[in-house]
Amino acid sequence: MDTIASLFSFITTPVSWVIVQFHKVYGALFGNDTGWAWGLSIVSLVILIRICLIPLFVKQIKATRAMQTLQPEMKKIQERYKNDKQRQSEEMMKLYKETGTNPLSSCLPILAQSPFFFALYHVLNSIANNDTIGVINESLLQSAQKAHIFGAPLAATFTDTAAEASALDASITTVRIVTAIMIVLMSLSQFYTQRQLMTKNVDTTVKTPFMQQQKMLMYIFPIMFAVFGINFPVGVLVYWLTTNVWTMGQQMYVIHNNPTPGSKAQAAYLERLLKHVTRHGKTRNRRERAIVKAIVVKGRDRNEYERKFINGLNKEGLAAQTDGTVIKGEASAVATAEDGTPTPAKRQQPKRQTKAQRQAGVTKTADDAEQQSAPTSLSKSDEPEDAKPAAAAKKAASKPGTGGRSKAQSGQRKGQQRPKSPSKK
Repeated sequence: MDTIASLFSFITTPVSWVIVQFHKVYGALFGNDTGWAWGLSIVSLVILIRICLIPLFVKQIKATRAMQTLQPEMKKIQERYKNDKQRQSEEMMKLYKETGTNPLSSCLPILAQSPFFFALYHVLNSIANNDTIGVINESLLQSAQKAHIFGAPLAATFTDTAAEASALDASITTVRIVTAIMIVLMSLSQFYTQRQLMTKNVDTTVKTPFMQQQKMLMYIFPIMFAVFGINFPVGVLVYWLTTNVWTMGQQMYVIHNNPTPGSKAQAAYLERLLKHVTRHGKTRNRRERAIVKAIVVKGRDRNEYERKFINGLNKEGLAAQTDGTVIKGEASAVATAEDGTPTPAKRQQPKRQTKAQRQAGVTKTADDAEQQSAPTSLSKSDEPEDAKPAAAAKKAASKPGTGGRSKAQSGQRKGQQRPKSPSKK
C-alpha cells in the first residue's frame, strides 16, 4: 500500500494544504489538537472532492443508462458468436462505437477519486511515522499525532501492536474497537448502496449476464473493504466511510427523482407523479416535463409502468403532450394511442349471431321482401273483372304438382337453347 501511495505523491501537497486550511477553521472552534478538528477536516475534504466530481457522477449515470439499454443487443451478440470470442469482442466494440457508449465511463468517479484516496493515505502514514509531508510541518505533525477520534489516534490501524498504539498515546483495545466498528460500517454502507442499485434501479424486464456480475460485486466489494480496511489508518477509514455515506445518499436522491426506466423505482416515481398531476392538473418543474416528454415520445416502445401512467392520465381527463406538459380535454379528445396521438372512438361491433338466429333472420328478410313486392291496397271490389281469372290462373300455375308449369320449370335448361336438327322423314 505504501508503494501505491507513493505513486500519487505528486498530489499529496494539494491534499495536505486543503486539510490544513480546514483545520484552521475547525481548530478555532474545537481546538487545534482535538480529534474533531482533524476529523472534520478530513470529512470536509471528502465533501469538497465529491462536489467537484458531480459532473463525472452525472456522466456515470448516463453511461450506466446507455449500457442498460444496450443489454438486449449485447445478449444477441453473445448468443450469435458464443463460439467465436474474437468476433464477439469485435461486434461488442462496434456496438459501443455506433452508440457512443463506453463501459469504463461508469467507473470514472472511482478512478478520479483514487488519487486523493492514496494521497490522503500517504499523508496519514507519514504522520504515523513522524515524518513531515507537504505543507504539514513539525507543529502540525505533533498536533495531528495528539488528535484522537473516539479514543483512537488519527494514524493508528487495526493491525498495530500495543507498543505502537502506546507510542501514539492510546490503548490497543480502544484502537481495535474503533477501527472494527468503522470497518463494519464502511462495508455495510457499501453493501447497502450496491443492493439499493440492484433491487430498485435496475430494469427488471431485461435479464442479462451483466446483472449477475453486479450481484456478485454486491457481495465482493464489502468483503474487499473489510480485508483492506484493517490496514487503513483511522483517518483513512473516516475518509472512506464518509465517501460511502455520500455515495449512498447521492444514489438515493437519483433513484427517487430520476430512476432507471423499467425499474421498480420508476414504478414508484410515476405513481407519485400521477397523483400530483391529477391533483393539480399540471407538471411541477422542468425535470418532470422532461420525463413526461420522454414517455410520450417513446410511443409504442413504452414499458408497463409508462403505459399505466398514460392510461391513468386518460382516465382523469388529462392528456400528456409532446412538450411534456399536461392539459385537460374532453373524453373523446383524451383517448390516445400508444404513440401519443389522438384517436377517434372505436366503432361498436355488432354482436355475433348464432346459426339459428341467422337462418331466422334470412327467412324474415325474405318474407318482408315478398310483402314489399306485393301489390298495394287494391281491395276485392276495386279489382277489374278481367284481372280475376288471370290472377287465379297465375296462382294455380305457381303451385307445385300442377300442369300449369312452364317448359323451363318442367325440366328444360334455362337460357338460350340449341336448335334441334330437323328430323328426317
